[in-house]
Amino acid sequence: MTASCLNPPRLSSTEDDHVILFSTSNSPQDSVSTSPSSSSSSSYYSSSGNHKLSVSNLSYTLHPHKSIPFSFFHMPQKPRPLHILKSVSFAAKSYEIVAVVGPSGTGKSTLLRVVAGRVKYRDFDPKSISVNDHPMTSPSQLRKICGFAAQEDNLLPLLTVKETLMFSAKFRLKEMSSKDREVRVESLLQELGLLHVADSYVGDEENRGISGGERKRVSIGSDMIHNPPILVLDEPTSGLDSSSALHVIELLSFMVKSRKRIVILSIHQPSYKILQYISRFLILSHGSVVHNGSLRSLEKTITKLGFQIPMQLNALEFAMEIIHTLEDSKNSTYDSDITCPIMQEKEEEIGEIHNYTSDDNSKRICSAWYLNFIEILFLCSRFWKVIYRTKQLFLARTMQALVGGFGLGSVYIKVRKDEGGVAGRLGLFAFSLSFLLSSTVEALPIYLQERCVLMKEASRGAYKISSYMVANTLVFLPFLFVVSILFSVPMYLIVGLNPSLLAFAFFIFIVWLIVLMASSLVLFLSALSPDFISGNSMIFTVLVAFFLFSGYFIPKESIPKYWIFMYYVSLYKYPLDALLTNEYWNVRTECFSSSEAESNCLLTGFDVLKSRGLDKDTRWMNVGIMLGFFLLYRVLCWLILTRKVSKATI
Repeated sequence: MTASCLNPPRLSSTEDDHVILFSTSNSPQDSVSTSPSSSSSSSYYSSSGNHKLSVSNLSYTLHPHKSIPFSFFHMPQKPRPLHILKSVSFAAKSYEIVAVVGPSGTGKSTLLRVVAGRVKYRDFDPKSISVNDHPMTSPSQLRKICGFAAQEDNLLPLLTVKETLMFSAKFRLKEMSSKDREVRVESLLQELGLLHVADSYVGDEENRGISGGERKRVSIGSDMIHNPPILVLDEPTSGLDSSSALHVIELLSFMVKSRKRIVILSIHQPSYKILQYISRFLILSHGSVVHNGSLRSLEKTITKLGFQIPMQLNALEFAMEIIHTLEDSKNSTYDSDITCPIMQEKEEEIGEIHNYTSDDNSKRICSAWYLNFIEILFLCSRFWKVIYRTKQLFLARTMQALVGGFGLGSVYIKVRKDEGGVAGRLGLFAFSLSFLLSSTVEALPIYLQERCVLMKEASRGAYKISSYMVANTLVFLPFLFVVSILFSVPMYLIVGLNPSLLAFAFFIFIVWLIVLMASSLVLFLSALSPDFISGNSMIFTVLVAFFLFSGYFIPKESIPKYWIFMYYVSLYKYPLDALLTNEYWNVRTECFSSSEAESNCLLTGFDVLKSRGLDKDTRWMNVGIMLGFFLLYRVLCWLILTRKVSKATI
């Protein structure tokens, strides 16, 4: 078992592409299972590389759940279901580009998402789509074989073009050797015409990067790195100039011919040059097919209807102008074309996927463990690159720590050991807590930006949410530890807190736990919030509530019973108690205030602790509770993200 773990299975670049198709499962067990049930769904892929996709009588209806009240005097009425697609049928085969066109709101994007398996299971019709004459019974089957490029390019702006494709290859081709992945990425860069910008940042609105057309090609490349036999693209030319749009279509045409792929895309107002690269046009109107065939057959249909195409328009542009006429006459004009002949595969060409895993359970467990481990390593590497290159975050956290440490130290410089000094130390600890817990808010926009990429990659089986959370934790642990040292050292020395070396080390440790808790809280709330404004409001509202019920402003005895739970869940209470105990426990017999007349001690270190209800040394208990909060918020974040990914259709 040990030997099999140390020697994980690898794929050579010379092996058939179809072996690679199934390294994208969302579960490692799926990718290593050798049971008949798991391999039966693989039997409909042709080993010769020829494929056919058939869509028959596909309908899609949206059922709104909310009720709409018409007035105060009428009962709420459930909205009517929306019939987006109505009995759509078409076929596509290898070497073809099929363009889905039509006016806005006709269901083009919905059709592409259904074909690519990006819909919920309850909305999927298992009888409507088949590949190589084998019906697709679930959306997950289509996700394994269909690459899907959405209209939005969800990419990390601070990665280079080559790094973006390389990380995509690492996630989607885990069992391939690093050398073979490098060859695959270099080949794809050349194929997409991106070699000249391989080392340039992808960029976004704030960070200057590559052009829009190049970004679109990177997005397409990241979704086809695993060589899917069917590539579905939602408006790949949207937002591009005519030259860039033509370049994208030319590259797709080249890939279709060289890789024997099927490309299905939606397109809006294609130029005359683009039309030459498209094999078939599927024109939709109000969710129904009004034409399915070549551009020449569309010209014949328009002529039969008694229209003449103007010189300044192509047939497709003119079809958009007479779309209602085409819809009215669809029964007599496209029925014969919709049942176009499809290339029939020979029975012997439909082969099984190569099985490269062992039947031995121990090897399956080791392979699953290895896949999880390298997933985490790859994510850690990417996290570190993003953090290192996010200069504003890197510098902001460093400057915040230094300015906060020196600033607070200068305010409370050399606090005296008297009754006023006791109040000063309590105020210092309370303000430090507030500063540290609120200093992680600037990471919110980065988490929100990463969430878009996470939803796309995790929903397509690139990696698991648990791997993402573990990698995020491992990368931020040392980063936040450095931040806690930069804050703690100057403040501790300038203020002159407990001179014990152990107390100093424990103080740094507590500050580290504070920023870790804050980071987990921000990560959790970023998973809940839809945007930056609402997320920012949620964070400050929660922190203010925690501060109010920490026991600093309102003693525990004065908190209303119905709010007492906030006292126990406050992120301020436990670190504040730990800091006070750390400061006074080993000097609990020392006098901080005495009567000059009677030479009696009025306030000892133990009295300070007792006034806060800290008559016992609870430092490590507080540490355990703080670690619990740190883990709790990350587990909650994991649960929320897992649920969102399970419902994601991007």
